[in-house]
Amino acid sequence: MNLKLFATVFATVFVAELGDKTQLATLLYAAEAENPKLTVFAASAAALVLTSAIGVLAGAIVSQYVSGRVLSYVAGAGFIAIGVWTMITAGGD
Repeated sequence: MNLKLFATVFATVFVAELGDKTQLATLLYAAEAENPKLTVFAASAAALVLTSAIGVLAGAIVSQYVSGRVLSYVAGAGFIAIGVWTMITAGGD
């Protein structure tokens, strides 16, 4: 196992997930007194594992046809577009 890669991916995903809507949804489910905390944790963890597996699988397939550099540019442009769209639409509230 490449520990440097593991640490990089772990840190990136950990920081990206902090405070996002997934974590907030999990927090809300756990805040309900009648919801077993272990069930909320297991379901949340399983969902994150599954979505990560889909991401790895999709990345492996797409990388056979598109270079990593192009994927980085497309992802970066997508994040910028979402940010700009968010700033434009948030101004009306």
